[in-house]
Amino acid sequence: MGLFFPDEPNYFPDERPVGFKRYAQVLERDWKRFFLVDLLTLATLIPFAAGVFLSIATSSVLVLIPACISGGIIGGPGIACMIDCILRSLRDNRDDWWHNYKKAWKQNFRAAVLPGVLMCLFIGFLAFACALLWWSGLPVTAGTVAILIVSALIVTMIFCVWWPQVVLFNQRPGIQLKNCVLFIIQYFWRTLGVAAMQLLWWTVMVLFMPWTAFVVPFLGVWYILYVSLFFLYDKLNYAFRIEEQIAQSFPEQVPVFEED
Repeated sequence: MGLFFPDEPNYFPDERPVGFKRYAQVLERDWKRFFLVDLLTLATLIPFAAGVFLSIATSSVLVLIPACISGGIIGGPGIACMIDCILRSLRDNRDDWWHNYKKAWKQNFRAAVLPGVLMCLFIGFLAFACALLWWSGLPVTAGTVAILIVSALIVTMIFCVWWPQVVLFNQRPGIQLKNCVLFIIQYFWRTLGVAAMQLLWWTVMVLFMPWTAFVVPFLGVWYILYVSLFFLYDKLNYAFRIEEQIAQSFPEQVPVFEED
């Protein structure tokens, strides 16, 4: 279509390129399915966003906690489906997006509840704390800012590695978290860079509200997740042998590239 990049006959060869060409190939080919799945994901996150807004407006932790828990139960599977969609595209799975979405929702619902609740609790309390600091009018020390930033980076790094495991593997949360720690240690700077990029993205989206609200329906959560997983995918694939295990268990999902 040439929506993002020039629509040339040989711009995207029928093979797996690397670098920016790979980024462009996947984005041009699958942006529609990303957009459609993202709309469904945003719908699952509405209860969480509304609950956090209400808790901040009323300055009530008693509203915040159940809002985060219920929001995580609903939003966690939605995020898992978005991650599943992106990972399928990165390994060149070309099945129907709606079929994959329904299958991902059924397969990942239970496993996605725990990370969904924990993530919503962290984001909710972080937003609540920042709002209280803003409204207090008191000077915020550098130490407080450093604690908030470092804690947000650490948690984001964990979730960057945890969510793909939720989608790909049927493992206990303890094993998944152990894998997160080992992966972060081995690929620390790559994971840190992705986490910092996500935090910067959401910081800009929040600080420039309501103008950025016009962008949410179009970019939502899919674009930053796509870019993040794009930078991490080769390391995730190497560490967890993603495509090798899928080829063994589901050979029909292995992409076939034509040779000249």
